[in-house]
Amino acid sequence: MINHCLQKTSVLFMILIVLTTGWETPSVWGQRADANVLAANAAIAYDDTRYDDALILLNQALGLDPQHERSLFYKGLVYLAQKRPEQAIAPLQTVHQLRPDDLDIQHHLGIAHFAVGDYDKAHPFLETVYEHDPERENIGYYVGFLRYRDKQYGQAVEAFDRNQTPSADIQQLNGFYRGLALGVLGLPNEALTELEQVQRTQTISPLTQASIRIREALSSGQLFSGQKRFRFQISVGGFYDDNVKINPDRVGTIPILNPPNDPNPIIASLRMRDTTAPGFLTTARADYSFIRQGPFEATATYSFFQTLHGEGFNEFNIQDHLVGLAGFYRGVVADLPFQLGVQYAYDYLFLDMKGFLSRHTPTASATVILPTFTLPGIGTVGNLTTALYRYQVQTFFREIGNRDVRFAGELRDGYNNTLGIIHAFRIASDKLLLRIGYQYDNESTEGAAFSYRGDRLLTGAQLQLPWGKMSLRYDYDVHWRNYKNNQTTLIFTDRNGRLTERDDRQQTHLVQLTKPLPYNLSLTAQYQGIRSKSDIPLYDYTKNSWTMILTWTY
Repeated sequence: MINHCLQKTSVLFMILIVLTTGWETPSVWGQRADANVLAANAAIAYDDTRYDDALILLNQALGLDPQHERSLFYKGLVYLAQKRPEQAIAPLQTVHQLRPDDLDIQHHLGIAHFAVGDYDKAHPFLETVYEHDPERENIGYYVGFLRYRDKQYGQAVEAFDRNQTPSADIQQLNGFYRGLALGVLGLPNEALTELEQVQRTQTISPLTQASIRIREALSSGQLFSGQKRFRFQISVGGFYDDNVKINPDRVGTIPILNPPNDPNPIIASLRMRDTTAPGFLTTARADYSFIRQGPFEATATYSFFQTLHGEGFNEFNIQDHLVGLAGFYRGVVADLPFQLGVQYAYDYLFLDMKGFLSRHTPTASATVILPTFTLPGIGTVGNLTTALYRYQVQTFFREIGNRDVRFAGELRDGYNNTLGIIHAFRIASDKLLLRIGYQYDNESTEGAAFSYRGDRLLTGAQLQLPWGKMSLRYDYDVHWRNYKNNQTTLIFTDRNGRLTERDDRQQTHLVQLTKPLPYNLSLTAQYQGIRSKSDIPLYDYTKNSWTMILTWTY
């Protein structure tokens, strides 16, 4: 009886201790042990980059123990690895409250705030880590940037100088911002060296557009015989380009970095770079109609494009490979001939012989030949109308934003939807062609800075000259691009030093004169002029190129 009372008293005493001291019961110990096992397996999944599996395990562990420190910490790490820093903040904040002096937690919580642009919250965490461990990987880069933003330029350079990283890419980014700080301090030369690489990457799009436009014009200027199943064309030639590096125009005000006291020395330096150079280009294209059955035709295509610039401009050499399939159905409805087409193209573009861009481009089109009409003094005018829809997926391989979340707003991976219609007037048995059209396109990218809505007006004319069977072609188009979001990086400010929405108007002139020669040869002289007017000075430029090309067609 005494023993029974003692046992009962002991149990009551243990319960009282648990209630008053917070000691864990055996079931809680078991849950914590299970959470430890789940967290350990999640850490293994995280190391193997199986992030979705890691999240499942971590959520299970936190279901057993919502305050499980290791699970909270790894959940934040997984979200950071998935480039979802906004979701990493909550678990990292919770574990920081549990372990306020842990430098690893403060480091990653600071990075999460940094990545979402909440620099005021990131600053104290990263400064604390830098104070206790200035040699920690990349901490000097983060702290240097935050000090630069707060106009502490001298202290920013000190942090950049102490940055430790095994990554050449991070070294480049660190040097870039170090250069900007030195530029504000009156030492712009180092800033220019670092900025050129970033600026070259950001402006490569107009560079490639201009070059590929040359190829497209050449291909459309050479008419293959419709009876041949296999057609081949190769071109070689030279060109002179007056703005290879896409220097900003030398007119207009130079923006300030941080109003009202910090003039930007970078734009002025970019305007003065050596940017004119001759070059060599070659193109090749092969088409094979592997199906011709009644109204159906299916064609496979391969094309190649290569530019080579003079010494000192090798980083701007372009090589592009394109493969494609196309299917066509031709018929007549209500006495109107028509053609329906479906095409798919994939191209892979190299910049300085390093993979830079790949594109998947399916296109659907419908063409109809409308009734003719007669104009006094001109004669019969034919009509041909084409409507098209194009979807393009773009993947860039050398984006700085893929290596550092600071530049995530500059990522250009994404897709483009284009819907358009173009009408051609056919005069004097096609000796004169006049074209006018309109396209609407909507581009959505991973980075906020490059998403836009665009309107494009297309016009053109092609004339068969009375001398030597020469043909003259002129195309003019203007593309208005209204960007959906503000710019995200300090060097891409407007003329008042603000990160605002970009607004571009790009005009392109193309003049092409082609002279047929014996042996299926032809000689083509071509001029292309681009004027891109933008409220962001870095994208405000003029570019002219002159090309002479010899083409053989089979």
